[in-house]
Amino acid sequence: MSRIGKKIIDIPKNVDLNIEKDNVTIKGPRGVIKQTFKPEFIELIKEGDTLIVKNINEENKKANAFHGLYRSLIANAVTGVTNGFKKELIIEGVGYKASVESKKVKLNLGFSHEIFYPIPDGITVEVDKTGTNVIISGIDKYLVGQVAADMRAFKKVEPYKGKGIRYKDEKVRRKAGKAAGK
Repeated sequence: MSRIGKKIIDIPKNVDLNIEKDNVTIKGPRGVIKQTFKPEFIELIKEGDTLIVKNINEENKKANAFHGLYRSLIANAVTGVTNGFKKELIIEGVGYKASVESKKVKLNLGFSHEIFYPIPDGITVEVDKTGTNVIISGIDKYLVGQVAADMRAFKKVEPYKGKGIRYKDEKVRRKAGKAAGK
């Protein structure tokens, strides 16, 4: 049995959880998330303000893996519709900046052209006045992380000068240049 799957999910008062045949709909103050699951592996039991994810077939290794996965996905959906998720990116480099134009993020990253990244539905992107701090927020943890990773992939931080896009809490391993070897 999965250690993560055994944990009980607490459902806040302002969240409405509706279990159907093979999906669960979670409604909260920030929005609605519909999460599918495989009923042949797990069973969802709602008891008052808690949700129990029960493994149906404990001998099956695949069922054990899905047990923890679905529990985490549903717990993340509950957190998303109540508090939401956010990732912060920092853009470093001379002339490197970002701006939001309608439903696209415009990135100037030292290339000969500007990069336009379309903002998916359910995601909000905010850029400060300097254009170097980007805040990505939304209710879907996977989508917030994917958008942040896609934007970071345009110009990863290089180790010599530290120029590029990085997460706010990311530590960049710096290298000494050629002059340090002499």
